[in-house]
Amino acid sequence: MRFLLSRRWILFGITVALLAFFAFRLGEWQFHRLADREDASLVTERNLATDPVPVDQILAPGQPVSSEHEWQRVTANGSYAEDESVIVRYQTREGQSGVDVVTPLLTDSGVALLVDRGWLPTDNVGSTRPDVPPAPSGEVTVEGWVRADATGDSAQVADQSARAVSSVEIGATLPFEVYGGFVDVASESPAPQEPLSRTELPDLGEGPHFFYGLQWWFFAALALFGFGYLARDERRKTARGPASSPRQRAASSR
Repeated sequence: MRFLLSRRWILFGITVALLAFFAFRLGEWQFHRLADREDASLVTERNLATDPVPVDQILAPGQPVSSEHEWQRVTANGSYAEDESVIVRYQTREGQSGVDVVTPLLTDSGVALLVDRGWLPTDNVGSTRPDVPPAPSGEVTVEGWVRADATGDSAQVADQSARAVSSVEIGATLPFEVYGGFVDVASESPAPQEPLSRTELPDLGEGPHFFYGLQWWFFAALALFGFGYLARDERRKTARGPASSPRQRAASSR
């Protein structure tokens, strides 16, 4: 096994060890993500099953939504400020392009709640504002699921349009105070004459993390096994000695 001390085999062994180490750590990372997803799914499942509570028990002006409260149901009373609606572009469902419509609900307390009223199929044309069915007029009772704000460039608002919903960004364009976060509408009373498609509830499955983790660990084991197999093959070749040429074999047979 002295060949393992050669420069070529030392470098080869280091490379294999590093590959196996990183593959193992990537597998661990996937299993950690699986555990995080399971914890989040338990919270979401619990929140989806709870009875709705008044919005001011969960949300507060200027305060971010806690992960413990996302997808909890809340109710709010007020009137829609339809002229302040924001179009959320590039929202696809089952391959169909469309938009979400977010309209502030000016509650009885004077604080506005951003309500994602639903999805509308449209062409993905950023230069024109789509025709949106009107919101219910007058006093409205809304029940919906609490959602956390989006962050990043996609949440920026321009010409009452954005690519994601953020109470921080939208609130900066409004003349009144807003609750942190927003709600995906579940029901409105009175109901709109032309209802939009309701939000899709979250997937509570485990996702692909378990199988991704197994794959990375398999790659780690495969790298180590491959190194061992090649080292064993090299040892056998070394034990047999250098292969003789046809001329050498002919000379030895005389």
